[in-house]
Amino acid sequence: MVGDGLVVEHRDRTGAVAVYDFRTLPAADALRHSLARLFAARCVPSRWTSHHSSRYFWLPLRAFTAYLATLDTPVSDVDQLTAGVWTQWRLSRPNTRFGYRQITTVRGLLLDDSRLSPATREALARRVLKPTATEVSFQEAEFDAIVTTARRTFRAAHLRIADNAHHLAQWRSGTFARGSEAGLLGEALDCLARTGEAPHDTRGRQRGRVLARYVRVLGGERPEHTWQRLFLSRMETVALGVLLLSEHGWNLSVINRLKVPQASPDAGSDGPRIYRVELEKHKRGAGRYFETRNLTDDGAASPGRLITQALEATMFARAAVHTLSPGTDRFLVWRSAKAPLHDRPQGETGRKSGVGVFGFGISGSTAKGWASEHGFASSPFRRGRRTVNTLRRRAPGQNSQATHDRVYTLADPQVRHAAIPVIAQAADAVVAKAHATVFAAELREKADPVDQPTATADCHDYDHSPHPGPGGGCSASFLMCLACPNARIHPAHHSRLAHLHHALDNLRTAIEPALWHSQWEDGHARLEHLKGQLGAAVWSRALADVSDTDRALIVLMLNGDLAP
Repeated sequence: MVGDGLVVEHRDRTGAVAVYDFRTLPAADALRHSLARLFAARCVPSRWTSHHSSRYFWLPLRAFTAYLATLDTPVSDVDQLTAGVWTQWRLSRPNTRFGYRQITTVRGLLLDDSRLSPATREALARRVLKPTATEVSFQEAEFDAIVTTARRTFRAAHLRIADNAHHLAQWRSGTFARGSEAGLLGEALDCLARTGEAPHDTRGRQRGRVLARYVRVLGGERPEHTWQRLFLSRMETVALGVLLLSEHGWNLSVINRLKVPQASPDAGSDGPRIYRVELEKHKRGAGRYFETRNLTDDGAASPGRLITQALEATMFARAAVHTLSPGTDRFLVWRSAKAPLHDRPQGETGRKSGVGVFGFGISGSTAKGWASEHGFASSPFRRGRRTVNTLRRRAPGQNSQATHDRVYTLADPQVRHAAIPVIAQAADAVVAKAHATVFAAELREKADPVDQPTATADCHDYDHSPHPGPGGGCSASFLMCLACPNARIHPAHHSRLAHLHHALDNLRTAIEPALWHSQWEDGHARLEHLKGQLGAAVWSRALADVSDTDRALIVLMLNGDLAP
């Protein structure tokens, strides 16, 4: 804290400082000082290592003090906060992700104050239910339309910049005659690459206007004639972000913070380029922010090709930014259509969102603007990430497997709907396997003279059946013989059993499914198991060898006229 204790400075792990002025809060001085002390206690390396964390708490804190200011009896300090006031504040919050954030962040700060009364502390400690996510993945056609639009936009921008970069390279090598149209265009591009501006008048009434001799070769003074020749626009950068999302499943905060990928030092001029991409995700907590990905560009469809194209499209913007602010290593850099704005901090966090006429990354509002401009209902990033990671990649993206399953996969209606036939198929397979394992008959090469023939198999021990009848012997139907360990099956039975299997297949299409399942499905499953054991060749030969006696026995069996 600095000054009178109402200004808190938060230095993040990079050394950048964000300033939070508690004098702007609509509260009594005592409450401001108390909240400032609680806030400052967390602005230390062991608690908050990024400005994202402090800003995450600052905005709900402003909302909380604004609410307290509306009360008939405002709260003068933390120790004056009652359980009733806290409950009123809690109930006033919307049942949304932001409302949940407001309650939990303010609660976390207040619970650090030992002066809270027991009743108030108990009220703050009550569980807050996290709202159900309302966000769902895009329908396939909708997401395809978003990606197609982004690809068309970025491809046009990349080709435009590449063509002008080629012209500039030719001019710098002395290819064009001095004073020629191609030479003048090269001069304009060189000035644009060095300064971010086309050659313009710096004095008089024409100040800021492109010099007349360059207007003709550039084709005009509008952005598409001047700076867009070498730099991406804000919306073209959103299109690039959408493509990074669709290919890699990264969320907007990760894409927004991307540093310039580094190429492998031994890639060589002819070999594939291997890029090392650093991913930063603050929500993981201190010490777990970063991970790296190696992306190889070895062809048009390779994961690193988009990185190559993005580096080419941002090459001049990044070089200009490095001149204006040495050491800046942001990947997504775009040129603003507005006049130079110098160093632009991002809200109270102090994190630069740009320098000069150049902007960094993609903001949420810009993403929404891009979607609206192209006729889409919402920002492509949150729902798009869910779509990519749950429906296309089907793997976590900067999340643990447990988080991926709980937050993304199980909560998504499309995933649940697509899972229905898969689960049903798996259940059917389990049932079929269970039925098949009931097949207990023993296969023999030939008949045993001591066995007793039946309609479907030979019985090795009729008097000790697993299904004894009231008077002894066996009471099971002939279809159950295949489930009996006393049954013996040899080649003489093959044709009859193959014909029974065929007859049951026909019967399945002729009767109600419920009747089929209750009376014939188990027997059919055991015959399927037998068919698999004997093999397709033996089964086909058995069907060809079916005799009239076999057919007659099967008809009697299916009609219930053949008793055991």
